[in-house]
Amino acid sequence: MWIFGLKGDSGFSARSTAEQVTHGLDGTGLTAIVTGASSGIGIETARVLALRGVHVVMAVRNTNSGKKVKDEILMEIPNAKVDVMELDLSSLESVKKFASDYTSSALPLNLLINNAGVMATPFMLSKDQIELQFATNHLGHFLLTNLLLDTMKSTARESHKEGRIVNVSSEGHRFAYREGIRFDKINDESSYGQLSAYGQSKLSNILHANELARHLKEGEEITANSLHPGSIATNLTRYHGFVDGMVSWVGKYVLKTIPQGAATTCYVALHPQVKGISGEYFCDSNIGSRSSLATDAGLAKKLWDFSLKLTESK
Repeated sequence: MWIFGLKGDSGFSARSTAEQVTHGLDGTGLTAIVTGASSGIGIETARVLALRGVHVVMAVRNTNSGKKVKDEILMEIPNAKVDVMELDLSSLESVKKFASDYTSSALPLNLLINNAGVMATPFMLSKDQIELQFATNHLGHFLLTNLLLDTMKSTARESHKEGRIVNVSSEGHRFAYREGIRFDKINDESSYGQLSAYGQSKLSNILHANELARHLKEGEEITANSLHPGSIATNLTRYHGFVDGMVSWVGKYVLKTIPQGAATTCYVALHPQVKGISGEYFCDSNIGSRSSLATDAGLAKKLWDFSLKLTESK
């Protein structure tokens, strides 16, 4: 319903931009990691957080691209605090190195924006021999979050400011495989469906946030939420020439702009209306509805245990 600009309880709609939902907010003193910050809505998320005074660490696979984005942000916002660090979420070794380097830097961590992702790729395996979409969109972020959680906890205690973990999911989670997560067929090429596997990975983002919120309930000043940024014309459709062409042609009429697409992420990360809210799924800068699989506590626990086993065995 974004075309009609209907406002929800938050006072914002799908037409709201990232700058609009953070207008008047001061993020000075906060430090954020934004994965995938060198393309698409990741760039806008990093830019707007920096605009609001947040120290942004851009976690990117291509550091040359990341440095160009950093330079563009600094040209617009000369006093912005922006760093670039290398992170390939499809490699657990890279995730471990990033987390180790970040911990060694002694930087605090208030906001972890798990934004990076790939969409509907042909069947491929990651460097750790795990189906690429599940590995990149979910497993890399799962491990990253676990490895940085102690830093977030200590930051929350010392700063007396709520830490927030934000998983960028998608309405595509509704198109996962019928059983949701194919635990015994993660690497099964014969039954692989590009969009179903994407849906599986996005469903995993929501289930991860749900289970993480449950783990964090006991006295930790950290929340975990997931969100749908909206349908946006980004390079996620690059593996589908026809679809990419259609997106470019009709996108300006039916899709969100990138500033609108980054709005929900920035809202969940910074807005005081979200304080204390955890384990929710947001759309258009409001709490939204999710599929029945995305609220299945048993499935979330099973995914958590499965992900721990995969990351600990590598």
